[in-house]
Amino acid sequence: MNDTDLKTYRVWDRPTRLFHWINFSCVVGLLIFGLLMLYKKELGITSIEAKISLKTVHVIIGYVFVLNLLFRIVWAFIGNRYARWSAILPGRGFGQALRDYRASLSTGSPQQYLGHNPLGRLAIVTMLLLMLVMAVTGLIRAGTDIYYPPFGAAVAEYVAAPGTDPASLIPYNPEGTDPAKAEQLKAFKGPFGVIHIYTAFTLLFVIVVHIIAVIFTDSREGGSLISAMFTGTKVLSGKPVDDT
Repeated sequence: MNDTDLKTYRVWDRPTRLFHWINFSCVVGLLIFGLLMLYKKELGITSIEAKISLKTVHVIIGYVFVLNLLFRIVWAFIGNRYARWSAILPGRGFGQALRDYRASLSTGSPQQYLGHNPLGRLAIVTMLLLMLVMAVTGLIRAGTDIYYPPFGAAVAEYVAAPGTDPASLIPYNPEGTDPAKAEQLKAFKGPFGVIHIYTAFTLLFVIVVHIIAVIFTDSREGGSLISAMFTGTKVLSGKPVDDT
């Protein structure tokens, strides 16, 4: 293949690329502090202060993660054609497109796409759904664990014992709380924590598969998939299927 056979396309706009790398950084940070909290006893982290500090950093990173995700959801309505929902969500003709793409893989001449190929679209949808679950469950645990927004004030007011200022409650410290309501809160938040943890590990698995698939696709099909998320530009040797 000669350089003259290659054609350059502008694909990913700057906001989409910024979302991608902010999201990647947040997921890494959330994973690190999430594992520290999950294995705090094994690591010798026993004080309430350390536990609160770890949770606080995790929650702050989580806020960035949630805001970034909300931005991406909005941008999917107003971004360029490759950033929009129509280029992400499976719609009319997607089943046939998926079959055609899979068939092209077996021929050794995979179809080339400017945006996400059909398998990539499935991966993106899966990751977005998992991230939404993580965002919702994470915000609930932020409020029920350390009384952080958006639900923390209401939680503290509910669990505070009569005559106790809700703002004076210390996370993970039962002093000043109504014992019965504290038990109810513990029972309420437990399932959200389980969902949050298992969703995080599922997301991590999907991300690893996604990275492997991107590297494999880049080596088989070209297109500079990895560098395109830095530059916004893809370089392809053939006519893209979605170049309409």
